[in-house]
Amino acid sequence: MRPENQSSVSEFLLLGLPIPPGQQGLFFSLFLGMYLTTVLGNLLIILLIRLDSRLHMPMYFFLNHLALSDISLSSVTVPKMLVNMQTQQQSISYVGCISQVCCFVSFAGLDNFLLAVMAYDRYVAICHPLHYTTIMREGLCTLLVAGSWTVSCGSALLHTLFLVRLSFCADITITHFFCDLNALLKLSCSDISLNMLFIFTEGGFLYLLSLSIILGSYIRIGTIILRVPSTKRLLKAFSTCGSHLFVVSLYYGTLAGVYFFSSSWDSKDIIASVMYTVATPMLNPFIYSLRNRDIKQALEMCVNRVKFFK
Repeated sequence: MRPENQSSVSEFLLLGLPIPPGQQGLFFSLFLGMYLTTVLGNLLIILLIRLDSRLHMPMYFFLNHLALSDISLSSVTVPKMLVNMQTQQQSISYVGCISQVCCFVSFAGLDNFLLAVMAYDRYVAICHPLHYTTIMREGLCTLLVAGSWTVSCGSALLHTLFLVRLSFCADITITHFFCDLNALLKLSCSDISLNMLFIFTEGGFLYLLSLSIILGSYIRIGTIILRVPSTKRLLKAFSTCGSHLFVVSLYYGTLAGVYFFSSSWDSKDIIASVMYTVATPMLNPFIYSLRNRDIKQALEMCVNRVKFFK
């Protein structure tokens, strides 16, 4: 037990990003622009999928939920960070902090599951094209998405329940720009061994399971293509999987790169969180729109409709 223990706290202090005082305005504008791009870009993806009947397919059904998850993931942390940068107020209430942890864990996990589901969808589309509509029927797609939401929310709720049982010390300064689970555990005066065990077992199992599904799907896709290699098949596979593979590489590659090449645990957490909550959700709409013919055609049709009504 640490000294200066207090069982109840009413608020925490967020240390924020390590930005020099003279550059706060510049970074505020930068992150505000990135956040607005994230929200508007992903809303555009959702709107196009809803309006264009050609996009009423399993892949875009999953993409619709991924876009919604990306908006939510950014909205959990970035607005509060921007408010703190603008007002120079670093406090966040206890309830607000716990809620932020719960929502962040939930939407980060949802992104992870949806990427795995989308990889399986691409596997079926390429390896079993004749049975695609039979396998990826509406009921299965709904079940996969509902399962992803249920497991991610259930996991976040369990993490939250383990967290609220802890007491915190007099030092309530969180060395982060939002209420990160690991950062909060470092402030606890209670025994956190159960929390850490749950993080490594449950969290590790779910992330490894999703990563295994993704790797297994693409290994199987590669094996099928290389059996009878041809330029046409390679181009078709790349056009089908390119966008998703790029997003997966960005999602997992960023995490791996940060943990292998960063020298400080705090900087690892902060850099990884910025990539997850700001950069990756912002880039996803560009990746799927610039590299996807169906999305570009739907966008052109939407623009033509607007011009017609004008």
